[in-house]
Amino acid sequence: MVQRLNRRRVLSSIGAVGTVGLAGCIGDEDEVGGDGPDVLNIIGYPESGIQIFRDFYSDHDNGTEIIVPDGMQDGDLPNEVGNDMENVTGTGPSSDGPNEDAYTDLYEDAYDATPGVFTAHTFDAVAVCILANIAAGENDGEAIRGQMRRIANPNGDEYGPGELEEAAAAAADGDDINYQGASSTVDFDDVGDPAEAAYDVWELGGDGIETVDTVTFEGSDPGGEMDDDSPGGTDRDDVMVSMLLPETGDLGQLGTPMVQAGELAADQFDGTDFDIDLQVEDTETDEDTTISNGGALIDAGYPSIVGAGSSGNTVSFVGDSSSANVVQCSPSSTALSLSDIDDDGYFFRTAPSDLLQGQVMAEVAANRLGAETVATMYVNNDYGQQLSEQFVSAFEDEQGGEGLNQVSFESEQGSYSGELESALSD
Repeated sequence: MVQRLNRRRVLSSIGAVGTVGLAGCIGDEDEVGGDGPDVLNIIGYPESGIQIFRDFYSDHDNGTEIIVPDGMQDGDLPNEVGNDMENVTGTGPSSDGPNEDAYTDLYEDAYDATPGVFTAHTFDAVAVCILANIAAGENDGEAIRGQMRRIANPNGDEYGPGELEEAAAAAADGDDINYQGASSTVDFDDVGDPAEAAYDVWELGGDGIETVDTVTFEGSDPGGEMDDDSPGGTDRDDVMVSMLLPETGDLGQLGTPMVQAGELAADQFDGTDFDIDLQVEDTETDEDTTISNGGALIDAGYPSIVGAGSSGNTVSFVGDSSSANVVQCSPSSTALSLSDIDDDGYFFRTAPSDLLQGQVMAEVAANRLGAETVATMYVNNDYGQQLSEQFVSAFEDEQGGEGLNQVSFESEQGSYSGELESALSD
C-alpha cells in the first residue's frame, strides 16, 4: 500500500565524448542569419518562455533560428504563444533505457497520456530509492547511501519497471540486484551521475513534441563506493521516500507529470511486504521554498528525497540534505557543478550533466541549422549560466563557430524585449 502524505501538493565525470552524427537539415541554409546571430539559444523554463516567445514574434523575429534545451520542452508552447514556432528546435535528455517501452505502457495505462520529459528519470529515481531502502533494511539515509549502487549498478539479477515487486523481494532477501530503468540503465558513476546518456533532438509539431533524432553518449564506467552486502529483511512496516519537485512556479508544467511518474513507481510496490510511505512537497520553483519544504521532509524523518527539480534549487539544498545524512536523487537537475558539489556521497541524479547537452546543442546549431554565429539568453541561475557557457564553448571549440552575446534574464518578467534586443544585436 502506498501512503501519500502531501502538505502542499505538490557529466564532467562522464568526460568529453563525441556525439553521433546528426542527419538531415532543417530549412534552407540561405535563410539562416540576418542582422545578428544565426541561432539564438534560449535557456529557461516554460512559464517565462511563453512571454519570451511572445515578445520575440511580436517585435524581434528577423528569421533567426532558435534552439532550446530540456527546460523549455513543452508541447503546449505554440498554443500559449500563439505561433506555430516552426523556427524552434530543441534538445533534451532522452528516455532511452532498456525498459523504456515497459515504463511507457505503465504511464499511459495509468494516466491516459504520453509521458513527458524527465518523467522516466523520476520513475527511476523513486524506484531506486525505494529498492535501496529495502536493501538497507531500515529508514536510514547513511544505510541507503551504501545501497544505491548495489541495487542499480551491474553484477546482480536484472529487474525493470514492471518487475518491482520481484525486485523488492530479492532486495529484502539480501540478493544482489541490478535495476534496469526507463531513462537509462541507471548505472551510477563515482560521483553519482548516470554513467551513460542519450539526448533527443525535437521539434514542435501539430501533435506536440516530435523527436527527429537521438544522440547517444558512452560515458565513464559505473563505479563509486557502496556497502559490501545488503541486510534486507521484512520485519518492518514502512519504507519512507519523498519527492521535492515543482508543481507550481516556472517549472510547474514540467513538474506535475514528474510527480505522477514518481507516484506510479511507488504504486508498483503495492503487492510487496512493505507499505510505501510517500510524501510530496512542492518547491514552487523557488529556492527559499525548496529549502523550507525540503527541511520539513528532513525533520519528518524521510531518509531519501527525490528532487529538487531545477538545478539552482538543488544546488542550494544539497548542503542541507547531505549534512542531515539524507540521500538526494534528482531526476532533472543537470547543472555541471553538481558533479563536483560537496555532498559526502549523498547526492545522485538520474539526469545527465549539461556538459553533454551543451555539445549536442552546439552540433545541432552548426550541422542541422547551418549556423556560424550564436547567441544565448539564459535564466539567471546555475542551470542557465553553466549551460550557456558550455554551449558557446562547444560551438566555438568543436564546431569552429563564433559566440556573440550571452544575456541573462530573471524568471517571470512582464517583458523580455530588452534582453531579446541585446541577445539579437549584431
